Amino acid sequence: MLKLLRNRKTAKKVWIGLAIIIIPAFTFWGFSGAFRGREESRPLGKIFGRQVSGAEFKDSLSAVTTAAIMRFGDKLPEVQKYLNLESQAWDRLVLLAEARKRHIKVSDKEVIDLIESYPFFQYKGSFDDKIYNQTLQYVFRLQARVFEEQTRQSLILNKLYKQVTDGLTVDDKEIAFVFDKENQQISIYYIAGIPSDFAKGMKPAEKELKEYFAKSRLNFKQPASFNIEYVCIASIEDAKKASGLLDKNGSLEKIAKDLKIELKQTGFFAQGGSVPGIEWLASTPEILSKLEQMKHSPPIATDGSYYILRIKDKKETYTPEFEQVKQKVKDAFVNAQAWKIAEQKINQCAQELSKNPDFNQAAQKSGLNVKETAPFKFGVQIPELGSTDIFWENANSLKPQEASRIIKAASGFYIIKVKTLSPRDEKKYSQEKSSLEQKTLEQKKEERFNQFFEELKNKAR
Repeated sequence: MLKLLRNRKTAKKVWIGLAIIIIPAFTFWGFSGAFRGREESRPLGKIFGRQVSGAEFKDSLSAVTTAAIMRFGDKLPEVQKYLNLESQAWDRLVLLAEARKRHIKVSDKEVIDLIESYPFFQYKGSFDDKIYNQTLQYVFRLQARVFEEQTRQSLILNKLYKQVTDGLTVDDKEIAFVFDKENQQISIYYIAGIPSDFAKGMKPAEKELKEYFAKSRLNFKQPASFNIEYVCIASIEDAKKASGLLDKNGSLEKIAKDLKIELKQTGFFAQGGSVPGIEWLASTPEILSKLEQMKHSPPIATDGSYYILRIKDKKETYTPEFEQVKQKVKDAFVNAQAWKIAEQKINQCAQELSKNPDFNQAAQKSGLNVKETAPFKFGVQIPELGSTDIFWENANSLKPQEASRIIKAASGFYIIKVKTLSPRDEKKYSQEKSSLEQKTLEQKKEERFNQFFEELKNKAR
């Protein structure tokens, strides 16, 4: 087939290949995927208003699986459950649609050159047709024409990536910042308004709690909860058999009996929360919204298995009475009040600093304390602050003796000042600048493409 590609233009256009073979890996946050083993022409969903058939999705799933094999090799079984290939297959179809709009083309020569460059198809540094065909047959389990079209589409995605990211540049300031993040150590003085400190010993009256509950009643609304019956099917063949039984109005009990698998229940779980036994379902709430009670879902493919679901019981959303959630109301009230006090204290401190830059005096007048850290690098965790990223970034931009703006972190509010800042190693920076420039540019491109894809995905729904 590769020889045939050299001699004539392939007219058939099939689905886009995932670009992880060629371009830097970027994060895809995709649609949830559902594969129906029967009637592959039946539409599974829409992308930009166009129906996507089961056959089209299946081929897209094949392509991302091929890419995963090329990337992970014999380690794939260990990591496959973390990859969400079904979601990647939908991502790939979205990108295909965009590439089609842009009329992106790839020549046969480009396909041939890429395939011949893969080391696993070579013998003594040259492409070997026998190794190529054996690898496709025994490793990828693909016909040559399918693999070659998947390669074409990977190249198309590479061109799409380049179109989106071309023209991006980085300047010396950005490069130096990346170098500093990897090398520079900073220690700080800080003044903190920590809500948990103010929550200690707080004993609100029941009248206060009832008033708080009355004003924020909707915050304690209990979501709908479900009890799901399901079977987990291990193979595509059994999934097709189960689909046939469903077409004949077969029950979930009959499917479990005929396939000799267990019919399971999740027990009640809140919508949007974790689902006992089938954790992935929490990330695809649209499936629950489409299921009528005691009606079956089609086989849903995820993590290499197939699930058929049925809602056995459902509890509707309701707002409980005060006594039912009294402790939750108390915890929420104390937390809200503590954050309010902490913010008031840190704002008072900021006002004091605007009049007098003395850190210790400002803290004392605000009823707070000045603390300090040992030197730390970007990305580390330290007991007194937790993640230091936001503190490092703010400290890196401060002048000597300058107080920061108010910083809101997960644990509270902070004002910081640099205590020590290790000087930049200019010799090392000069030696690494070229590679850092490339690294920084690639990261910037990935961020740009991620943003582009998020926007594209929202339009495609």
